[in-house]
Amino acid sequence: MYVLKHGIKKNPERFWALPDRVFFGYGACPILTGTFLRHPPMDGFYGERIIPGEGFSGNHLYVTNGVIAFDYHGYSSRERLLEHHRRVWASHSAGWHCTLERVDFDLLDTTELNRRKMRGPDQYLHDPVPRAVRYLQRIDHAEAAARASKVAMRLKPLTKLAKAGPQ
Repeated sequence: MYVLKHGIKKNPERFWALPDRVFFGYGACPILTGTFLRHPPMDGFYGERIIPGEGFSGNHLYVTNGVIAFDYHGYSSRERLLEHHRRVWASHSAGWHCTLERVDFDLLDTTELNRRKMRGPDQYLHDPVPRAVRYLQRIDHAEAAARASKVAMRLKPLTKLAKAGPQ
């Protein structure tokens, strides 16, 4: 998780100039997730969303197959990703909590994203989808997913991040 200097996210030039990992980790996660799902490098994944409780920040989107997950960090166990996210946001805001929701909308559709207070692809300085495609192409998905699966199999569930998970 990255914390940007005030105003960067609202400045299209400065936001676009961020390194890919920061760009997709701090605001453009719907684009990375939507691009993964539109051009899946691996089968069996679906989008999942962390929705912070009322009055809290910390919205995040990633793909998962229920055991492992992929976001701007790369592949990890789903439990580890969720625990990391909870720990970081709880350290910033006492009482931080969230729910998890399986994504049932097009993550590359501006109208759908705006309804959920996220930017659509046409609301960036340039088209972020080709940038996400290039980011995804740099990864050996099979190898990285296999490593994350081995770790996930050794871990016990670390936490109950959300009040209710996807059904």
